[in-house]
Amino acid sequence: MADHPGCCRSCATCLLCLYSCQWITAKKEKRKGLRTTKCDYSWFLFLFCVFLFTLVWLYFAIIILNDFHNFNEFIFKQRKLWLDWSLLLLIATAVLITYSAVLLVLALCLQLCGQPLKLHWLHKTLLILTALVVAAAFIGLGIKWAEEWRSARVSLQATGPFLHIGIVGGMTLLAWPLASFIYRTHNTGLKVFLLLVYCTVMIALYLAPLGITSPCIMEENQLPPKPALVGHRGAPMLAPENTLMSLYKAVDCDVQVFETDVMVSADGVPFLMHDEELTRTTNVQAVFPERAALNSTAFNWTDLQQLNAGSWFLERRPFPTVQSLSAGDRYQVTEQRIPSLEQALEAAKQSNISIMFDLRPENHSDYQSFVNATLEVILQSGIPLQQVLWLPDGFREQVKQQAPGIQQVYGRKRLQNEKDPLLHVNLPYQDMSSEEIRQYRQDNISVNLYVVNQPWLFSVLWCSGVSSVTTNACQVLKEMKHPIWLLPSSTYLMIWIVVDCTSFLAILWAFLLLK
Repeated sequence: MADHPGCCRSCATCLLCLYSCQWITAKKEKRKGLRTTKCDYSWFLFLFCVFLFTLVWLYFAIIILNDFHNFNEFIFKQRKLWLDWSLLLLIATAVLITYSAVLLVLALCLQLCGQPLKLHWLHKTLLILTALVVAAAFIGLGIKWAEEWRSARVSLQATGPFLHIGIVGGMTLLAWPLASFIYRTHNTGLKVFLLLVYCTVMIALYLAPLGITSPCIMEENQLPPKPALVGHRGAPMLAPENTLMSLYKAVDCDVQVFETDVMVSADGVPFLMHDEELTRTTNVQAVFPERAALNSTAFNWTDLQQLNAGSWFLERRPFPTVQSLSAGDRYQVTEQRIPSLEQALEAAKQSNISIMFDLRPENHSDYQSFVNATLEVILQSGIPLQQVLWLPDGFREQVKQQAPGIQQVYGRKRLQNEKDPLLHVNLPYQDMSSEEIRQYRQDNISVNLYVVNQPWLFSVLWCSGVSSVTTNACQVLKEMKHPIWLLPSSTYLMIWIVVDCTSFLAILWAFLLLK
């Protein structure tokens, strides 16, 4: 096979060596008889599909970073092992996408240089393993973390316009090796098939913006107010969750609501704790090793006060931000104890922020006594009742009767012909579409969505008109003065036309130049 005029022999030799894992010199007589067979083209197609597969997984991996702390907590509950698994996910994904991308670039360069595509068996094996690993990752995601598929749909509202531009650009670049192959092959049927597939894909891409919707395609003067921030267990990236330090750090981030979880001790004292066991966020294994596996409610308040609720934060580093804490903050972390609900209410009252909480565990046999104890503390605290947001569904009617001033927040959507219309809802961000958020806003229903950590997601919900978001990253979202992007529809239309026309001209040039 003759060398392409634009490729030097040394370059062709290097490309063949890397792709075929064997040193084949660029002299014609050494390569006489080497031709790209149908099997070789099949492997090239498989390589292209694996690259696209890993590219899609990379997109998913970036999207699910918003919720990955939940996965870390899940693994800890199952294995009692804390690790930031997001780092392993990103490293593994980067290795897979880099490997398949390098092979694909080598193949395309070989095609442009007119060289045979003889993929080595080792690369074939590794490509199959790559496809199997990514497939297993997708299957695991679907089984254990199915809500992330809905997260991906939400993400397309933020990335759709830019994905369109990137895919059009990639397919436009693909026109060069495609044109080179078509002009070299003598198989008319294959030529027609490839051209039809390529043209169909490009036409679909050119028309894709007709189906792309995003709440951030709007005029500047239509942008709703910035959503209020709700501190998820306080400011858990800056201080140990569900501690007074975390509450005050959240106040520094301008949050309007401190979101927490309440349990009741064996002697009837409501306190702040998320997990049913104390092992993740206290040193209970060191202080009470024989009782470490017990439910948090099995401990009396005197025992709970002996536990340190901050040292784990420095040891396990649940977020990368822990490394940047000042010496003063580190010392304060080590002094944290489990706060009672009474202490949290006093801190919220002094800081003039609201407090929203769940009462756990909901299936406890003494749950009604938990409700009574919690209500008693609230009523005795002196906090204005409108600053208390009540999430638990159990005995809600009793709460309404004893403390009618407390704001009732529901973890569901409104029902048709509902007797008492909802005023506040608290839902996962995957559960509400942009259209529903706008409708609730028009009906004066406050919508809080959780847990929102990434700026891209906050931007989409901001453009949609959500009232507030619960976040771990209040220090990041506080600094956002504007959504990441906002495009008037006329500007987006102009970009669409320019991108499509430029792509069409570049493809036409490629086919004419290589003819």
